[in-house]
Amino acid sequence: MNVDTALVRELAEMLGDTGLTEIEVEDGERKIRVSRGGGVAMAAAAPVPMAAPAPAAPAPAAAPATDNAPAATDTAGAIKSPMVGTVYLAPEPGAADFVKVGDSVKEGQTLLIVEAMKVMNPITADKAGTVKSILVENAQPVEFDQPLVVLG
Repeated sequence: MNVDTALVRELAEMLGDTGLTEIEVEDGERKIRVSRGGGVAMAAAAPVPMAAPAPAAPAPAAAPATDNAPAATDTAGAIKSPMVGTVYLAPEPGAADFVKVGDSVKEGQTLLIVEAMKVMNPITADKAGTVKSILVENAQPVEFDQPLVVLG
């Protein structure tokens, strides 16, 4: 098997430049996968037909963080999760939270991150305002369209 090291290096650079954790390229019978922390996998086997992805099964509903969770009317206009994942309020363990209740934020400012499939996705303010409430706890699983932060 002939390994195209230049292509592997280019794909590895692309991982760093884009913040992705994995890239897979298929060219005829050659398939190259580069991932962070995982290594490089190459195969010279016959192409494998790709099946359409199965629809995701609904995840079990998350338990409320506290008994005094805000009523549904309190979440009007809240920033909602664009995906299913795990929410983190700080950029890394032990660091200060991105925002806290009462902070003024600018449009585009990172409020928290949602990890989905080992990719950290920043959730940003869609408008300038003040953080009225944070509706999630650090490391809590979240659902698609779940209210996360209320700005006023």
